[in-house]
Amino acid sequence: MHPDDLERHEGNWRAAVASGKPHESEVRFRRADGQYRWHLDRGLPLRDESGTIVKWYGSVTDIEDRKRADDALRRSEHFLSEAQKLSLTGSFGWNVSTDEHFWSAETFHIFEFDVAKVSSPMILQRIHPQDMPAVEMVIAAANRAEGIDLEFRLLMSDGRIKYLHVVGRAATAATGSVEVIGAVMDITARRVAEAELREVLDLAPQLISVNEEPDQKRLYANRGLLEYLGTTLDEWRHRSAGSDAHPDDLKRLSDYISRSKAAGYPFEMETRIRKGDGSYRWFLSRFNPMRDDKGNIKRWYVANTDIDDRKKAEERLQEENVALREEIDKTSMFEEIVGSSPALIAALSRVSKVARSDSTVLITGETGTGKELIARAIHRRSERAANAFVAVNCAAIPRDLIASELFGHERGAFTGAVQRRVGRFELANGGTIFLDEVAELSPEIQATLLRVLQEREIEHVGGSRSIPVDVRVIAATNRNLAEGVADGSFRQDLFYRLNVFPLEMPPLRDRKEDIPVLVEYFIHRYAAKAHKSFRRVSKKTLNRLQSYPWPGNVRELQNVIERSVIVSDTEEFTVDGSWLTPVHKLDGAGTLASRLSAYEKALIEEALLASGGQVFGPTGAASRLRLPRTTLESRIRALRINKSRFRPKPD
Repeated sequence: MHPDDLERHEGNWRAAVASGKPHESEVRFRRADGQYRWHLDRGLPLRDESGTIVKWYGSVTDIEDRKRADDALRRSEHFLSEAQKLSLTGSFGWNVSTDEHFWSAETFHIFEFDVAKVSSPMILQRIHPQDMPAVEMVIAAANRAEGIDLEFRLLMSDGRIKYLHVVGRAATAATGSVEVIGAVMDITARRVAEAELREVLDLAPQLISVNEEPDQKRLYANRGLLEYLGTTLDEWRHRSAGSDAHPDDLKRLSDYISRSKAAGYPFEMETRIRKGDGSYRWFLSRFNPMRDDKGNIKRWYVANTDIDDRKKAEERLQEENVALREEIDKTSMFEEIVGSSPALIAALSRVSKVARSDSTVLITGETGTGKELIARAIHRRSERAANAFVAVNCAAIPRDLIASELFGHERGAFTGAVQRRVGRFELANGGTIFLDEVAELSPEIQATLLRVLQEREIEHVGGSRSIPVDVRVIAATNRNLAEGVADGSFRQDLFYRLNVFPLEMPPLRDRKEDIPVLVEYFIHRYAAKAHKSFRRVSKKTLNRLQSYPWPGNVRELQNVIERSVIVSDTEEFTVDGSWLTPVHKLDGAGTLASRLSAYEKALIEEALLASGGQVFGPTGAASRLRLPRTTLESRIRALRINKSRFRPKPD
């Protein structure tokens, strides 16, 4: 018997003997292989004619599977409860015929009832009076065994209003009663956000509308559009698509929409829209598609900017594009840029504003903050997105070869130039070139780069012909270029050419709110590669990661997560605290890399010892470490581990 169960089991037996009642205990018994399994130990007293207990009959039943099922059920119930709290979604059951309600804890929390049992009259008391007719219609439909799908408001006792969305499926039971099972979602935050968004859109200078595919059904128009047309929202919805456009523009508009549907791209066009008094004004209309999960266009977001005043056309066009991008993409990810901290959102807002222009951008920030990701995001959101994005690390190319790499060379231009070569600027023609670590360029290359930016022309090394290039330049550095200008290591005129639109990436220590999201993102990426699965992150580990200053920023966090995934062998993700010691604080005991290697070597040797030196197979070291065989073999060679010394010696 398991030591932890012995005292409880003996106490139950003594109580049963003293009371003369049957005995029953759940205990763990050890099997021959040393493993414990749960059993139900029962004892039944046998009495003589006088009622005296003369014998006890006992039985032991294996209940290991039942215990595991009970534990799994308890965990599932706990996870479901936590999920409902996080998603503000409760579940319910309703016997319409008997008016019995069965609610989850979150449903009680949403309705703010503090009683154990509720009834339909109690619920109806909290329904907003204006929504009562719609709720009564749904109740009548439920009596007919029809489903529920309704949004309505609750009017709380303190005057607060809650918005709820209730969905349910109705069925008729064998007894003939109607039962509804469903979910109730608190959508107050969403409805408030929608109201705020509508208010923002109503105050926008553009005329904004939303149309639904496939028949361009009208869904939404902001206040500016309705006032311009001199109509109400309901009247506008009942008008046919294109009815407000000038007849001469209809065919052109139809052609644009057809081509855009086929290509799947946004488009813009100049069109005339009829005002409420019958007159027409020119507008620049921007159409943006929204797709569903399958990539099909679901809706079109349209913004119309008045361009009758041609003098302000360019300024208004730019404002319309930026405003529309921010409204549609305000909650979206920027490629692999993960996070939602205020510091990052501010930087991404500047990305949205500069991307559609063709201005030169200078990205500054510490090493590892993701400057190249920002450069790629700018390119992908620009008009050059369909063309090449060419990245150049100026610090990684020898100074003698940097001119050839950037601008190309002719055959025989220098020793080893056996053929003509196209440079990075030519490869990026029509697209974007990203010059990382631009502060590392020599003075000679700085002068050449300045001329390229001014003249939009390059010359091959060893050539004499000017080659025109149309390239947007995005530069990046982790150094202070203003200080470089002051000490003479960087040209002042080049600095001003590059610093047209400065954009600073915040360090990770200023984005602590993003660390949990980044941790989950990197765990998912590297766990999939290592064929591992983690159910949770240790709370201690997460606190440690958030308190660490991250001198190497996101790149350092990424490397730490990758190492930890490799060495972790449990379902709880943890990070060795010794890996989070800043480099300048390491003592003579060894560098972080050496500590990691020693720890990794110890883990591999322990697994080899347990497997008798066997690397692969069901009981091999690779299986124990949850690593691919090839990966483990590679690490064994790199760490110079002798596998043979762990194999059993022959008798």
